[in-house]
Amino acid sequence: MQSPLPVRDGVNATRLRLPDEGPWTTAMDYMMHRWGHIDPQGIEDRFDAGEIVGEGGIPLDRATKLDDHTFIWYYRTLPPETRIPVDISILHQDEHLLVVDKPHFLPTTPGGTYIQESALVRLRNQLDLPDLIPMHRLDRMTAGVLLLSTNPETRGKYQVLFEKRQVQKEYECVSAAEPADGYPAVDYPVVVRNRMTKSRSYLLAEVIDGEPNAETRIERLETFDGSASGGAGVTNAASRLARYRLEPHSGKTHQLRVHMASLGLGIVNDSFYPDLLDKAPDDYTKPLQLLARGIRFVDPISKQPVEYRSRLELSEAAQTPP
Repeated sequence: MQSPLPVRDGVNATRLRLPDEGPWTTAMDYMMHRWGHIDPQGIEDRFDAGEIVGEGGIPLDRATKLDDHTFIWYYRTLPPETRIPVDISILHQDEHLLVVDKPHFLPTTPGGTYIQESALVRLRNQLDLPDLIPMHRLDRMTAGVLLLSTNPETRGKYQVLFEKRQVQKEYECVSAAEPADGYPAVDYPVVVRNRMTKSRSYLLAEVIDGEPNAETRIERLETFDGSASGGAGVTNAASRLARYRLEPHSGKTHQLRVHMASLGLGIVNDSFYPDLLDKAPDDYTKPLQLLARGIRFVDPISKQPVEYRSRLELSEAAQTPP
């Protein structure tokens, strides 16, 4: 359902569904029930100023009955955010697509405590592209190639490519050169297949019994000397690290991190897998060593094969010669 309010400061208006029934007479009564303990005067002021609207952009006031509207839209009051000290590089831009190198630590889309400090909002404001929408997502801690649609009229053509899995993605990571103690040796290239699930109420993705729904091809590219500990995510004390190429054939949350950890090869600086570490402030000197290196597909507009490659390097791998 399209919002009747335009994007403001790079952020979409919030949509709220009003209940069909309840002890509330007006829409304002319901909003007071939900958020009156936070900013009751602000809610009243928004209704008085006509800043809360229903379908078609019809302004609501204090007396608007609860059952007059099913959905209403409004702009949230955004708290101040500390800038994340990273920058986005543009790899390609045309009338249909924007391709960027998303840095580590920056979320793809607004959520939680990150609104202005998300790749989407930054790019909308920086490039004056209010209709910009990401075609896929990268985890906040993952860097690399991110594809966004700039044109609502052609967006569906690119969305179909992702829905039909006609987009090939390539990642790189750094981990120990050999599996942790207790894990068998790996014969590369190896394909990991299993069934994964991720609950919104739980931080970690889990492997469960059942028909496989996640598949990754893993190839070891090179080995080199690393730090004595290997960093978080590496469960042995080997001084040898390796750079790996990862080719996911599905797109489950945290899939690559889970599949590497399942081989005893937890990714360097991974605070989730194989062991969940205590939450701590971001350490910008220790990014997760996972990079979306490239993405390729047949462009639905030009009908030509295209490929976009990240110019970023993983910090642990960049310290060594190719």
